[in-house]
Formats: sequence, C-alpha cells, structure tokens
Amino acid sequence: MTSDRVLESLREAVRISPENVPLRRHLAETLLTHGHPDLAEAEFREAMTLAPDDPHLKVGLANAFLQQGKNNLAVVLLEGVARAPGAPPLASVLLARLLFAAGEVEEAVRHYRRGVEDDPSVADSAFADRLGIQIRNEDDDEDDVPGEVVEGRVRSSWEGTESAPDIPIDRPNLAFDDVGGMEALKEEIRIKIIHPLNHPELYRAYGKTIGGGILLYGPPGCGKTYLARATAGEIRAGFLAVGINDVLEMWIGNSERNLHALFEQARDNAPCVLFFDEVDALAASRADLRASGGRQLINQFLSELDGINRGNDGLLILAATNAPWHLDPAFRRPGRFDRILFVPPPDATARAAILRLLCRGKPTQNVDYDHLGKKTENFSGADLKSVVDLAVEAKLREAIKAGVPKPMTTKDLLAAASGVKPSTREWFATARNYALYSNQGGIYDDILKYLKLS
Repeated sequence: MTSDRVLESLREAVRISPENVPLRRHLAETLLTHGHPDLAEAEFREAMTLAPDDPHLKVGLANAFLQQGKNNLAVVLLEGVARAPGAPPLASVLLARLLFAAGEVEEAVRHYRRGVEDDPSVADSAFADRLGIQIRNEDDDEDDVPGEVVEGRVRSSWEGTESAPDIPIDRPNLAFDDVGGMEALKEEIRIKIIHPLNHPELYRAYGKTIGGGILLYGPPGCGKTYLARATAGEIRAGFLAVGINDVLEMWIGNSERNLHALFEQARDNAPCVLFFDEVDALAASRADLRASGGRQLINQFLSELDGINRGNDGLLILAATNAPWHLDPAFRRPGRFDRILFVPPPDATARAAILRLLCRGKPTQNVDYDHLGKKTENFSGADLKSVVDLAVEAKLREAIKAGVPKPMTTKDLLAAASGVKPSTREWFATARNYALYSNQGGIYDDILKYLKLS
C-alpha cells in the first residue's frame, strides 16, 4: 500500500472515531515519518485536547516542532516531559539534540545517557560521537568513557586540522515584489541597506557607512527568512545563510574560529547579506550562561559585528529570532543590531497577497483572495502555505478519481483553512508577558501596539 493510501486510510479511521487517542497518535506519527511535520503537529494538538497529560503525545508534538525548526517550543515541551518520572526515553534524546545545538554539551550528554540507559533502541551512534561519547563494543575491555567535558564544552584531544566551514554564496532570484505585504518593514530595510548601496555618496557625506545590522523578530513562519533572501535579491548581493550547526562545535575554540571564517567569507564577497537564523542560539544572554565557553563565542560575535580587525563596509548583517528576550543586550547597541524590527503575522491584505503568490501557477477558478484574507485572521505565512497544500491535496484526490484536474475555488481554500489552526497564538501568549513586564527601553512596544495594549 502506498504512503498516500496509508495516510488516507488513517484519516478515514480518525473521521469515524475522532476521540480515539491512540489512533490519532498513530496518524500523527505516520505523518511525521512521511515528511509532513506541520500536519503531524495539528494531529498531535487535536489528540492533546483529548489527553492533555499524555507524555507520548507531548514528545510527538515536540518532535514535530523540531522538524519544523520551532526549537524554542520543542525545548519548553521536552524540559517538562523529561523531568517527570517514567518519561519516554525519546524525550531525553530529543532534548539532548536541542541542548547540543545551543552549546550545552554537558547537559546534552547527561540527557542522552539517561534516555539510552532507559531504552537502548533510541541510541544514535553518530550523535553520540558528536557528543564525544565513545560507544564500547561487547568485546572491548575498557569502560565506556565520554569525551572530557570542560565548562559545558568537550575539550579537543587533537590539534584542530579541519578547515573552517565554507558555505556556498547564494544569489537569490527573489525581490521585494515576491514578498506579500510587509511594506513598512521593506521601507526600513531600504533605508538601512538598499539606499546606502544605491546612493553611497549621499550616505558618506553624512558620515554613514554602507552596511550594518538588522534584527528581525516575531512569531515563527511569518517570513523573516524569506524577507532576508529577498533583501539580497533586491540589491543583487550575495547571500550567506548561517545556521547554528555551521558554527557550533564541541571542541573548545572551534565555534569561535567558524564564526570568524564565515564573517571573513562574507567580507571577501561584499556586498553580501550575512543572515543568521535563530540567532538567539548563538547570542544568548551571558547572564543566563553557566559556562564561559558560551560567553567566549558571544564575545567573538560582538567583535565581528564591530569589525575590530577588519571593517564591515558592504557587509549587511540580518538576523532572525523568535525569542528576542533571550538575546544578550550588548547586541542591541548602536553599530551592531541597531535596528530591531517586529515581523508580525500578515494582515488581511498581506494574507490575500501571500495566497495569490502561493496559488500562482496552480489551477484556480474565481478565487476571492480578499475574502480568504479576511477569513484567515492570525494565520502566519507558513499557516497559509499549509492551507494551500491541504487544498491541493484535496483537489488531487478528486482529480485522480475523475481522471482530469479540477481547479481550486474559494470554497476549497476555505474548507482547507478550517482544518488549520493559527500557529501564532502560542507565540503571542509568551511575547505578551515580556512586552508588559520586561520592556526596558520600549523594545517590545510594537508587540503592545499589535495586541492593542498600548
């Protein structure tokens, strides 16, 4: 039986027995296995309305978050599950992965060992090797010995000979016209980045350098990464996207070396947009760090932003985060990320524009995008993509039965939207507390304005 038939059979079973929690969990896990983490997330959430304390559902939901890059949400769920007695061993292993990605190697080792001791089947030898844990074979006489963990990092037992990362420079074929809505944000980026490149003599007359840093923050799935790529395309500049895995290593000093090499690569290819996704993983508040290793990486990051050893003229630094409250305050000083821009969920007009872009090239008939925009309040760009994907899947099923493709209509898209819950509400529940009670200097005034609390 093909994967599509398996999924359709499970969906039909759930429709017949909607309160069957094990069945819903099985459907969600099958969706994860077949590469549909967004749909799996929706199923896990539905199951949790029926069994909110089920630890296996929480671990499954965390895994769906993890596969979508919603690491902060995954950490919150897994930390609560992993502390509970009798927690699923997979919770400890998934939490170990997130901790390792954040540079918390010592904690990652502890959680990984706990999970594997409870259930050896969740072991991952490749990940264990990255943690510095030597896996002992049954024929070995020596005990299982982990790599030496020092200050939350694993000390290198060899002189580093590997070359620093060399990520290919991308040339995005995008522009601002390909980004639905966000007009105010686009104008801010034009002032900070695009106009200086187009009118360098005017900016130099006022003592303004070409380049600088912008921090984009807001709920996940609202287009921060897409906007960064469109910025590079708008000015025909190189685009260097940096993930935490491109920087963080377990060996002391290697993360700092990797970060410096990436800045040097961007400088050598100026004008270049250097984009850091989930920058809070590399720039967490030093007050929250127990280990000095993490502080050293932050100091290196600040030094690179300042261009102490080599200027950053022509280097355009964009960063995105879902959790700006976790960033070290030093990153917000002038000359670093001195523009902090809130990327809200798209408004009705922008939602209509996004849906037009998403439906471009697909068979449609008399779709009222403006009406759809009004009916999808609080939907992120990622949520809208899920709506279109669901509508396409439904029409494909019809087309297979009929033997001919049928166009999507407004009714089809509305039906798909009814099956998607806005993912932004959870983020705003957290952001609201920071905006109300930890808003020194008015950093989060835009959130208060958006929530109509100011």
